[in-house]
Amino acid sequence: MINIKKIAEDNGIPHDNLRKVIAVESGGFGFDKKTGKIIIQFEPHWFKRLFLKWGNSLNVWQNNKVEGQAQEWKAFNDAFSKNPKAAMESTSIGLPQIMGFHWKSLGFSSVGEFWDYMKESEDNQVLAMVKFIKLNKKMYKALVDSDWNTFAYYYNGAQYKKFNYAERLKKA
Repeated sequence: MINIKKIAEDNGIPHDNLRKVIAVESGGFGFDKKTGKIIIQFEPHWFKRLFLKWGNSLNVWQNNKVEGQAQEWKAFNDAFSKNPKAAMESTSIGLPQIMGFHWKSLGFSSVGEFWDYMKESEDNQVLAMVKFIKLNKKMYKALVDSDWNTFAYYYNGAQYKKFNYAERLKKA
């Protein structure tokens, strides 16, 4: 059982605010109930960018959209067979849906070590989420202050409005 309340209190974050982010990011689950695998969202556009950075050609996932955990894992495994590091860096994982390319800023020695840590437990996922949020003082302050527009901008990028992210956090 995740101890979100303790993690929030230990980090000066209102408990309900941390719960809202978790609910919106992953529906409150770090692992798929059917398979037990960590929840992922493979990002084909990131994989293309990272994979091509190393001079490879790639003509898959033309629509840049993958839906459902079975399809996410199928696309991820295909990408992993082509370039494991790029595949792991191009995928958001667990409760917080943190992109794999953040592994170094979170203090891990490799993207694989980051994935292993996240696969251990939902508590680890929440701890990584809090560490990720605290890396950006504006994002952390926005979460503490319930400033959902600012938080959404820093957590999900400039296109957060397109996905109604701030509104979903307010309502969660």
